[in-house]
Amino acid sequence: MEVSLIDEFELDWHISGKSKQTARMYAYYLKSFLVDHPTPTLIDAKQWILGTSSAVSRRKRGQSIRAFGVWLSDQGIDEMKWSQQVPLAKEITFPQTTATQADYTQALNRAMTPRDKAVIEVLWSTGVRRGELCAMDVSDIDFLGNLIVIRVSKTGKPRVVPISPVAKRALRKIVYGKKSGSVFGMTPNAVRLLLQRLHAPSAHAWRRGWAVQALRSGVSETSVRAAAGWASSQMVSRYTRALSGELAMTEFQKSWSQ
Repeated sequence: MEVSLIDEFELDWHISGKSKQTARMYAYYLKSFLVDHPTPTLIDAKQWILGTSSAVSRRKRGQSIRAFGVWLSDQGIDEMKWSQQVPLAKEITFPQTTATQADYTQALNRAMTPRDKAVIEVLWSTGVRRGELCAMDVSDIDFLGNLIVIRVSKTGKPRVVPISPVAKRALRKIVYGKKSGSVFGMTPNAVRLLLQRLHAPSAHAWRRGWAVQALRSGVSETSVRAAAGWASSQMVSRYTRALSGELAMTEFQKSWSQ
């Protein structure tokens, strides 16, 4: 099989708006696979997948073959028809740190400058990624509409995230009089170090905490997905799995009070 097909597959993945990072990872795995197996069979694929001791890598290898097989079929190419028979290694999930209301309150109390307080407010209010927060420009903030436009995201697609009244006030304090330019003037590493100084959870833990808090407050899963930039409910489930029981209790209690 021609390796150039993988390059075309990666381009089509980009054009369709899917994650560039995932496309690069799949292309890397597929090229490695085809170098060793130019005319691959199902047995070849299974043996190649078992060639790594990491369960995560085995799953990613299987996913790359399945995704490539679907693409080949869409192109009318008959090779690798067996791709959907490739088993996927069971994903191992570990407890993930999730920022809580207590973390939010403590971080605000420890923050010494308006900028640091605004970082915490935006993380808690929007669930943006660390890189997205650093790339935020003053012109991206719509104070009248109570929203921020995230122009560069992990998926390559822009999106809109609502901001709370408290976060909006915090942002006004640091961008007042400015029409453009970086909102925070920070690098991703600077944000990481700030959170460490505040003894606060990581930026990704704030993203998880934002999702959980939004669902707990009655925001629909559809709205959470849209604001987070997730194409499916899989990420919502992954982020909230550990707190699903608590969320269920909250929803039932709301229904009983109506």
